[in-house]
Amino acid sequence: MITTPASSLSDAVAQLHDGEIHVWCLDYHRAQGRSPLLGILAAYLRMDATDVMLLEGPHGRPQLAPSLDSSLGFNWSHSGDKALVAVARGITPGVDLEQQRPRPKALAIAQRFFRREEAAALAQLEGDARGLAFLELWTAKEAVTKALGRGIGFGLDRLSFSGAGGCLQLQQLDGEDIGDWQLRRLAPAPGLVGALAWRGTAREVRLGVLASGV
Repeated sequence: MITTPASSLSDAVAQLHDGEIHVWCLDYHRAQGRSPLLGILAAYLRMDATDVMLLEGPHGRPQLAPSLDSSLGFNWSHSGDKALVAVARGITPGVDLEQQRPRPKALAIAQRFFRREEAAALAQLEGDARGLAFLELWTAKEAVTKALGRGIGFGLDRLSFSGAGGCLQLQQLDGEDIGDWQLRRLAPAPGLVGALAWRGTAREVRLGVLASGV
């Protein structure tokens, strides 16, 4: 279930329970670097953003330094002028965001990197329908591989999905029991396609929008 969080970041921080995942959509400019992410993490850690220290994991995924709250898991993604930040306790979420735009090479990319049956399903679609279905698959794959801590270097053909129209179901994931995984589609704003994934039991996802300058 996806619901709306508290009206402000400070209020939401106090309401982050073990059975929830908070996802924030915010304006983003590349020149900001990780500043928006650090600002959100600082609120949940109840400290100044300048004191939030991130380390690179084995496959480049940012993670909190050992001296900080080890129970807090997070991930982020940005596309164009928007970003998503997912925060939860006791799990490692993976989140991905893409802007809808013409993607004339979508089928060629799918035929090269996706599972054969996924590419075949996309080939049955045309125009905007194919572009949207491609983004749904792409963001789902990215979210799962990021939750694994691997990213797309894991191999996009090592996991597959079935279904369409925002109802994708994980069908196969090399080395994992798919019953251990959760996937949620995200539509944080018009023209944006997103996905959230995690290993663990079902949780309530709270999706909110933050003003610029977090």
